[in-house]
Amino acid sequence: MIEQQYCQSCGMPMAEDQLKGTRTDGSLTDEFCTYCFQQGKFTQDVTMEEMIEICVPHMVDSGMPEPEARKLITATLPGLSRWK
Repeated sequence: MIEQQYCQSCGMPMAEDQLKGTRTDGSLTDEFCTYCFQQGKFTQDVTMEEMIEICVPHMVDSGMPEPEARKLITATLPGLSRWK
């Protein structure tokens, strides 16, 4: 069984290579998604609190109720490598 990979910045599942970010040499990274990390750099210079506000609307758009999305992302982000 293949373990699910999650972006260590926003927590998004990265089931497909097209969702993975890139290093400076253009190779894919298993650590961050393409929305958070491209060409070896974060795409946005944000605080963890700002990332929560970015993520919640996307989670709601995918069908999760806002209070549940906010609770999940607030609990998840502090454990990800970008925010440790």
